[in-house]
Amino acid sequence: MIEIDIQKSFKNQNERINFNFKTSIEQGSLSALFGKSGSGKTTLLRLLSGLETPDCGQISVAGKIWFDSNKKINLSPQKRDVGFVFQDYALFPNMSVIENLRFAQNEKNEDFLEEILEIVELKEFKNKMPASLSGGQKQRTALARAVARKPKLLLLDEALSALDNTMRKNLQDNIEKIHKRFNMTTLMISHDIAEVYKLASKVIMIDNGAILKEGNPDILFESSKISGKFKFSAKILKIQKADTIYIVTLLIGDNLTKVVATQSEIEKMNIGDVVLVASKAFNPIIIT
Repeated sequence: MIEIDIQKSFKNQNERINFNFKTSIEQGSLSALFGKSGSGKTTLLRLLSGLETPDCGQISVAGKIWFDSNKKINLSPQKRDVGFVFQDYALFPNMSVIENLRFAQNEKNEDFLEEILEIVELKEFKNKMPASLSGGQKQRTALARAVARKPKLLLLDEALSALDNTMRKNLQDNIEKIHKRFNMTTLMISHDIAEVYKLASKVIMIDNGAILKEGNPDILFESSKISGKFKFSAKILKIQKADTIYIVTLLIGDNLTKVVATQSEIEKMNIGDVVLVASKAFNPIIIT
């Protein structure tokens, strides 16, 4: 379990925010920080990683104290066992893909590196230099390098936001595979509801340095409003079988809704597809 109870005063543009963050994160879970820009999400990751220091409070990970203002404990970033993936890759330009991964390892293990490269689909590029890689390949390398050190905590700071939709979806799949394979506790920042819904089991909504609410994305994002006649484009987030029918979870704007579909309808659908949702009275239909 990761226990966080910290306070930090910091300046956001011309405004001073008193950051007060208290929560717990289950070991092996994938949680998402969600909120508007400037709310304190990146600051929290920097406080957890040791790149910034809280004014007071405690951080403990798997029973080990990383920070305790009362006990004067403040582990350096090197001792916190964190993997950090930034938006701008931060690769070593003079090292190949595999050399970037080797540099990150605490204990050398070539078989583990080959396994990671297989998951992120970079085996054929392992001897390439970063300058010769696409944006998506660079970010997959950055992810693989962060995982290579087998961190206690993997932090993703809007790691997918600079990628196009296709690259973004591929990297989402890579993150999902890595999480399932290594059961690595992961905390990610994202402004994309579909992305959060796909990857995270817990969402922590932050605004102005404080937690608004936290919980399962189904509960936090799902709209309770019922529409009458409508026609909207929507993204498919989940397809679940329920007896003889299927429940399709859709993202319409910033709201989630669920629609019943038949076997023949879902055969044309894939998670991530954008579809047209139309309703006559209160019987919605999906047009692929």
